[in-house]
Amino acid sequence: MSLASPVLEAKGVTKSFGAFTAVRNVSLAVYPQEVVAIIGPNGAGKTTLFDLLTGRKAPDSGEVSLFGRVVTHEPPWRRVHRGLGRSFQVSSVFPTLTALENVQIGILLARKQTFQLFGQASLAHRAQAAALLDQVGLRDRMDRLAGELSYGDQRALELAVALSSRPKVLLLDEPTAGMGGEETDECLSRVKAIAAAESIPVLFIEHDMSVVFSFATRVIVLVAGEVLVNGAPAVVRADERVREAYFGESF
Repeated sequence: MSLASPVLEAKGVTKSFGAFTAVRNVSLAVYPQEVVAIIGPNGAGKTTLFDLLTGRKAPDSGEVSLFGRVVTHEPPWRRVHRGLGRSFQVSSVFPTLTALENVQIGILLARKQTFQLFGQASLAHRAQAAALLDQVGLRDRMDRLAGELSYGDQRALELAVALSSRPKVLLLDEPTAGMGGEETDECLSRVKAIAAAESIPVLFIEHDMSVVFSFATRVIVLVAGEVLVNGAPAVVRADERVREAYFGESF
């Protein structure tokens, strides 16, 4: 484990919905230059945990810190301004706006220039937005409506929007969900390259074990809202408890 301070940390976070506890006493930390995967069966609490880390939900107990600062009850937008970026399991781009406009809006929101959203948003930060689209392989499609892009290109656009806030840590919720083999490889290569070039640590949820074990430097396994295993990919792959949790799924 790195001796550096964690960029993102949760200590004993718990979240219940009525009688159902989705996340129970979970502690984790993400360190600089790490790529950490969260895996687990459906209903394990993975997305709820992401919501707690990003501020979309507040924990019933426990603490979340970002770059050493307690942010447990801060809203998502403030965490974004502190350096947290996130993509979602379901594409969240604006389908009736162009790819370029989607990224421009992300930049405007990150810079608190919301007054421009209702004025000359189409003219703002074009060069920076185009550069981000180039980074994710979409520069030649920047003038196409987001709703007309392929599913894989929409996920790439969502990554560009997440990067528009210049994040210091990036959370990705099933970045390859719904993609075919070629799209998955392209997405994985893209995220790897960006994370390495920008020195951005990544925490991601993923069901595709080939993606997990080819990308992650550490793997956290959630089962029934609790951490079952937290360790190197080889350790997780060999753990019988993980195999049982996945009902014999091949790793």
